[in-house]
Amino acid sequence: MIRHLLLIAFKPTVDAAQIAAVKTLFETIPEKIEGIVAVEWGLNDSPEGLNKQFTHAVFMTFADEAARTNYLPHPAHEALKQVFVPLLNDIVVFDYSL
Repeated sequence: MIRHLLLIAFKPTVDAAQIAAVKTLFETIPEKIEGIVAVEWGLNDSPEGLNKQFTHAVFMTFADEAARTNYLPHPAHEALKQVFVPLLNDIVVFDYSL
């Protein structure tokens, strides 16, 4: 299994409806791409204040390397990026294998 973690900082001009649309795109991607086991979406609620400008997280689980390899160029991923990337101020993408 491979974990795929995104830490997201949206542009200040991005509104709640745009964020909700991105959340829906992420949550429905397992239905569109084989090998994605799970997707979690979260809003930072840490009291420590160490999140820098990152406010949201996406945590995806891929069944294996083949699933991640399939995901990266997949048309559904590309469609998600068309909506998502223009809204970003910054992002961290971090993958690790279990």
